[in-house]
Amino acid sequence: MAVGGGDPHRFSLSDAVLIKDKHIKAVGSLEKAIILARERAPFTAKIEVEDENAEEAVRAAEPGADIIMLDNMSPGDMAKAHEELMRRGLRDRAALEASGRINEDNAMEYARHVDASRRANT
Repeated sequence: MAVGGGDPHRFSLSDAVLIKDKHIKAVGSLEKAIILARERAPFTAKIEVEDENAEEAVRAAEPGADIIMLDNMSPGDMAKAHEELMRRGLRDRAALEASGRINEDNAMEYARHVDASRRANT
């Protein structure tokens, strides 16, 4: 990843807070999960939210996620998420990260609308 220009911004689970759907379900809402993470995490920790569509990305940006991970989306769906965040004036609130389905043949398609990307593990 680093050789290809990606940013290895997280080396372990302790480097940042990653909020996934199971965490949201456990506390009742994405907003509450972000608030709880901010209250409990060190002030240096970034809050990252895994999202699977444009609406989830908006819901993560509104309460202040630092990183929005656009997970397993097509390049077109990532473009929609980017455009919706732009339309609502939220794009500059969080960094966008692409994860999953990325390989050396399609990396440039994914990179157009995100700030960081990671290759799929499969």
